[in-house]
Amino acid sequence: MTDLFAPVSLRGSVTAKNRIWLAPLTNMQSHEDGSCSEAEERFLSMRAEGGFGLINTCATFVSQDGKAWPGELGAHSDAMIPGLKKLATRIREAGSIGCVQLFHGGLRADQKVSGIQPWSASAYTENETLLARQGCLADIDQVIVDFTQAAARCAEAGFEAIELHGAHGYLLSQFLSQTYNQREGAWGGALEHRARLIREVTRAVRKSAPNLALIVRLSPEDFGQTKGIDIDETVQVAKWLVEDGVDVLHLSLWRAGHNTTKYPDVHPTAFFREQLGGTVKIVVAGGIWSREEAEAQLALGADAVALGRAAIGHHDWPARIARKEVVTRPPFTAEHLEAEGLSKGFVGYMGKWKGFVV
Repeated sequence: MTDLFAPVSLRGSVTAKNRIWLAPLTNMQSHEDGSCSEAEERFLSMRAEGGFGLINTCATFVSQDGKAWPGELGAHSDAMIPGLKKLATRIREAGSIGCVQLFHGGLRADQKVSGIQPWSASAYTENETLLARQGCLADIDQVIVDFTQAAARCAEAGFEAIELHGAHGYLLSQFLSQTYNQREGAWGGALEHRARLIREVTRAVRKSAPNLALIVRLSPEDFGQTKGIDIDETVQVAKWLVEDGVDVLHLSLWRAGHNTTKYPDVHPTAFFREQLGGTVKIVVAGGIWSREEAEAQLALGADAVALGRAAIGHHDWPARIARKEVVTRPPFTAEHLEAEGLSKGFVGYMGKWKGFVV
């Protein structure tokens, strides 16, 4: 079985020193305008220093109309480059690969935060309130440009990888969804049309940042805010994305120890590896806490694992398991989390996750 601490090549000279990566984590620590704050820089650089092979930023909005929460990191304008450059430098100097997760909230963007009415694949109404209008062709064309320009800014800032957020019911996932996407024509209906946006974005980003490792995060099937996603369709989308230049497929499983809903006797990691063969690297996220749980994913066919809450609780998780220490689990005290690099605002946000903060 592959060693968690073995290096893994992503693209060209871009090689992660190990297979333990930091998952993208909402934390609300950036400045109001989207620029990177000292708190955000400290949190991420501590994880780089703690031994994670790849450091993913939180979801980073590519345009103002896609911003979904206060304190979200931005790559939507050239004014963001100095802060991103400083962050990329700190991550690189600590020996890790820096990766920006590019994101548009779609119907889950927040007008109170962005100041702009959200849009999506189709109009979306909840409790007789219009939450998002249907995007016009100009909106679609513009968001492709926005992702492309954001990727170019990240390359200029010195990052070595980009991740496109195509999971969790955000814009790219909304277009893929049989529930959220009720369009007809070139951008809706058949899967090849629903997948057109994520493919167009992928191709454009690949062209604008040719030397960066390109990762796409997908939700294999429905869970939480992800609706209208079928695992067989997701496999087909993944195959198309590999053709379009994706280097790494990031499977967001939420519960990595569970089998799929559609095929109860089949694990999603093994399913995607079997279907995709060796055409792409696979990284898996979803409630991984122990070394044994991480190694189980590698045994199923993953090339790496991405840690979320375990990495929040322990900035040096890789170093701890290398020493064969037992990694403690929640609840954590606020004092412990602040010592682990969380700002008070981030601690407050984690308090919304049941049982995480004392």
